[in-house]
Amino acid sequence: MINGRGIKVIVSMIGLDSHTTGAEVVVTLLRDAGFEVVYLGVNQTPAMIVNAAIEEDVDVVGISSHASNFALIEELMSLVRQNGLADVAVVCGGNIPPNQIGKLAALGVTKVFPPGTPGDAIVEYMAGQGRRT
Repeated sequence: MINGRGIKVIVSMIGLDSHTTGAEVVVTLLRDAGFEVVYLGVNQTPAMIVNAAIEEDVDVVGISSHASNFALIEELMSLVRQNGLADVAVVCGGNIPPNQIGKLAALGVTKVFPPGTPGDAIVEYMAGQGRRT
């Protein structure tokens, strides 16, 4: 069994996305695997997410997106770079259009988890993202 102990993750919806089910499933999955998870919930701006990442000293920022919030994720990645968070992995999950996955990678998003991604695959990937492990 993979253990996320020592890895701290923020999970958040960005912008006006209020579809919480997927994010809440991932939060539970990660906590059950031993990760420390800070759940920011809905209506978070890119600045709020980056400020929380700095304050909480996280290893991973996880963004849940129901209908792709590309412009907001682009802004988030710009703030990640501006604030010296290059060692923080940013992952996205949810209903992200396939034609945007490559664009997100070009922005620095390290992984996109489409709908139906097995929980074990999410945990395994996240376990490899810790800066303190």
